[in-house]
Amino acid sequence: MPQDVGTQGSKLLIVDDSKVSRLRIRAFFALHCPSWEVKEASTGDEAITMSQEFRPDFVTMDVNMPGMSGFEAAPQIIAGNQRVRVVILTANIQESSRQMAASLNLSFVAKPATEASLQQALDFLLAGRP
Repeated sequence: MPQDVGTQGSKLLIVDDSKVSRLRIRAFFALHCPSWEVKEASTGDEAITMSQEFRPDFVTMDVNMPGMSGFEAAPQIIAGNQRVRVVILTANIQESSRQMAASLNLSFVAKPATEASLQQALDFLLAGRP
């Protein structure tokens, strides 16, 4: 069942170095939020650049990527867009990663990108939205 109500025309940036993960995340959001505009980035640097022009409402952010990590990129994206909601979506599930996400005030969702984990990410992204 689509969850577009109140978020029609929203923009999502998927940031993950794995093409398979990006495709899985995109498919989930296409099904549940069909009116959303979705773009993808494969690195933290690319995500920062894209977010400045695209101005996403929502970001799913992997942690381990070539170059800049998701933990480095997320604060920079937020600094440029205070309204953006970012969820960390990663297989890096060590306690230190959870603590880093918490210290940045980011929601943490463990991969793999299953229906349940992506629903958890979507629920966080939509929390507090009109």
